[in-house]
Amino acid sequence: MDPTKSWWIEQRCRRAVEKLKSHQFDALYVPTKEAAAEEILKYVSPSTRIGVGGSVTIRSLGVLDRLKAQGNLVYDHWLTGLSKEETLALRKAQLTSDLFLSSSNAVTLDGELVNIDGIGNRVAAMSFGPAKVILVAGYNKIVENTEEAIRRVRQEATPPNSKRLNMDVPCAKLGVCVECQSPNRACRIIVIHERKPLLTDVLVILVGEELGY
Repeated sequence: MDPTKSWWIEQRCRRAVEKLKSHQFDALYVPTKEAAAEEILKYVSPSTRIGVGGSVTIRSLGVLDRLKAQGNLVYDHWLTGLSKEETLALRKAQLTSDLFLSSSNAVTLDGELVNIDGIGNRVAAMSFGPAKVILVAGYNKIVENTEEAIRRVRQEATPPNSKRLNMDVPCAKLGVCVECQSPNRACRIIVIHERKPLLTDVLVILVGEELGY
């Protein structure tokens, strides 16, 4: 990457980190996804039960395979071959995990986290239940404010993600949000974390790479 672009990315991430810290979140910047994975592992012991939200970013780090290989129990509802009942049980188990891993759809330079869910298990676990939450986000998810964050999720993140999941929704066909009324609509719950939840420790790791949707 061009050194000037790398400098700009780091400065933008560090601005967001400082704002997040001022809102009682733990936050840090790392240059690579490999470094993000190493940070996660610092919070894991052999007995740590890991919940994993629906996140392409987390799965791109390679950390889940390492956790499973060292014997940690990982509640991952993206495993293939699961029944609906098994998937639901894993989503519920994530809410009582020791450590919950996911990403944030957007991180604002005002120090807020913005997420839009269809089911709500991810934003629920980010807010209450797990003792520790670690959210990893690439620099591409940093935006100016909550208004831009919601626009980003609907117009830039949800259409390609819906396409990836083969969802029967208009944005997966058109590539843009049309504020659909589809029964399969993915955008149903908007959660804005203005401050760290009172009973949940949240660490936000911002990465100097483009990650996820």
